[in-house]
Amino acid sequence: MVRLTADLIWKSPHFFNAIGERELDLRGNKISVIENVGATEDQFDTIDLSDNEIVKLENFPFLNRLGTLLINNNRITRINPNIGEFLPKLHTLVLTNNRLVNLVEIDPLGSLPKLQTLSLLDNNITKKPNYRLYVIYKLKHLRLLDFKKVKLKERAEAEKLFASKEAIEEVRKEPLKTFTPGELPHAPEETKEEQTPKVVVPTPEQITMIKTAIVNSQTLSEIARLEEVLKSGQLPADLMIGGDGLTSKSTEDDKMDTDAPVAADDGQVAADGGPANANDQEQSDNPEAMEKVGANVYTRYLTKKDVTGCFFQPFHCGKMFFWGFLRCLPSGYLLLLVEQQ
Repeated sequence: MVRLTADLIWKSPHFFNAIGERELDLRGNKISVIENVGATEDQFDTIDLSDNEIVKLENFPFLNRLGTLLINNNRITRINPNIGEFLPKLHTLVLTNNRLVNLVEIDPLGSLPKLQTLSLLDNNITKKPNYRLYVIYKLKHLRLLDFKKVKLKERAEAEKLFASKEAIEEVRKEPLKTFTPGELPHAPEETKEEQTPKVVVPTPEQITMIKTAIVNSQTLSEIARLEEVLKSGQLPADLMIGGDGLTSKSTEDDKMDTDAPVAADDGQVAADGGPANANDQEQSDNPEAMEKVGANVYTRYLTKKDVTGCFFQPFHCGKMFFWGFLRCLPSGYLLLLVEQQ
């Protein structure tokens, strides 16, 4: 921030502008407060304070000569209610691109007896209902608003619209919305913990339980899910660990009721000593007939004949190293191969 000092005023450019008025150029100095303007000694017709950081239009001394004030591209939110006492001959005021929000904030401009030209473009106030009519009603001598001529028809309409005290009071009842830097608007708080389930790193015992759960899985989707858990090393909160091992809340109600048929079919296989159907025989004759169900999980359906030669320990298959698990199914057996990384 830069202070508007007497030294800055004396060193700033001053010249006769295009219409022959003596002008003081104070643009772009990052000035935040209007002060020490008395150092001008009321020698200027126009003062240009554009492109600064001024918040309040106030602190002017009595300047009987000043006719034009350019203060666009600032942060004006407040105007001195008695500004007309200090700038009696001000006829042109440019407040383009500031932060005026409510209609009542321009009421102090009504104290400027000579004001004829006013620009409030790019202020939120221009979005208010009946903005133009309200400004015309308040500033009786205004001839040009936002670089558009004020027509007699507009002035008559403004007088009619705001003739009653109720209409004026309605405008004044509008809440003054202020913003405090660093303050966030109220919104339902939604933490990241609510959006995603918690994860915990499994212990070696839990990893063993996960491997056991893979063997006891009822569906291929559950096998793939548990394999991803084993690979990531993170245990989702919806996997429950109890005395009987590891179960999932999402699947414990969806388990397939196959225990009884498995026992019956297991006995049938032992009695018959042969494949349950032709498809199983075809798969058993093809050593490459494996189905990939995960990043490193494969399955293969076997018959009694295949089971005879199976062993349940680490083994190699080409360049791949597996752990093998066997699962009884109604139609035969499911060999689950978990590739070791």
